[in-house]
Amino acid sequence: MRCALRLICVIPMLALLALQALAQPRGGALDGERYRVIVSSDIGGGDEDDDQSMVHFLLYSDLFDVEGLVSSPPKQGRLSDILEVIDVYEKDYPALKTHSKLYPSPDALRAISRQGAEEANPAPGYSSSTEGSSWIVQCARKNDPRPLYVLVWGGISDVAQALHDAPDIKPKLRVYYIASWNRRNDQASFDYIDREHPDLWIIQCETTFRGWYVGGAAPEDFGNREFVKRYVKEMGALGEYFYPLKNRQIKMGDTPSVAYLLRGEPEDPESPSWGGRFQHKEGRPDWYVDLDGPEFQEGEFPGAKTVNRWREDYLRDFQRRFERVHPAEK
Repeated sequence: MRCALRLICVIPMLALLALQALAQPRGGALDGERYRVIVSSDIGGGDEDDDQSMVHFLLYSDLFDVEGLVSSPPKQGRLSDILEVIDVYEKDYPALKTHSKLYPSPDALRAISRQGAEEANPAPGYSSSTEGSSWIVQCARKNDPRPLYVLVWGGISDVAQALHDAPDIKPKLRVYYIASWNRRNDQASFDYIDREHPDLWIIQCETTFRGWYVGGAAPEDFGNREFVKRYVKEMGALGEYFYPLKNRQIKMGDTPSVAYLLRGEPEDPESPSWGGRFQHKEGRPDWYVDLDGPEFQEGEFPGAKTVNRWREDYLRDFQRRFERVHPAEK
């Protein structure tokens, strides 16, 4: 009898734990938190996933205080590539405004767009200030108690330069760095930050971001190609712009940096979020890296499962964002 009673007590507890394991992360912009954000992107640099991620970011831009869009190519890509996507956004802006008056106007976005370093930094890891690096410094020094999230999708030269020119801004910065190929093409800048600013608050995301488009359980219509075909193709000017990119498939490898702010508790990278979970780098107080362990690894990518476990949730939400714009005329 006692064993039976114990089972009666244990089974509901196991069910509760299973539900908690599947529950959405708490906090984030979708729960009403408002974050200051600069996006530093190598859009136009040859990989169209930045274009995809910029479309995603603009569809969610009403949730953030967008303070800067910086062109930060390690090789190609220029400010004009950012402005091109803003021009597309302008066509959908009237429809978006009917859903939220907080969407930034196209002119407001143009006014905060800057050209950053056009080449990777030389061996010291810094060079001369740029419009982009100076803008990061100016925004970080604003009289605002909130931290400034800098989402780095390309070269990290402008962040390195800003830290070199104005180390006093460091306590204000929260850097989410999509590293990998970007780091390898701007290694001197990364090495400078690693060497001279080990106390910087930074997420060094080397492989976790790949969970956005690799693995993860979801309905068939949420596959990388099928999602674009069904839910993006004719959804406004932004959908038409997005549709042919990356061979008409989702990649969006930079988007986890945005999703990190949408669902989760950004001040705690060790907690679940749509942008992944991370662990402390040994000996660093606020430096975070991909999670180790097979339970977090998707194929060859450590940490990727901490993103793709939310695949259906973040894609369904993305679908609803596209539905805010009027379908394009056929």
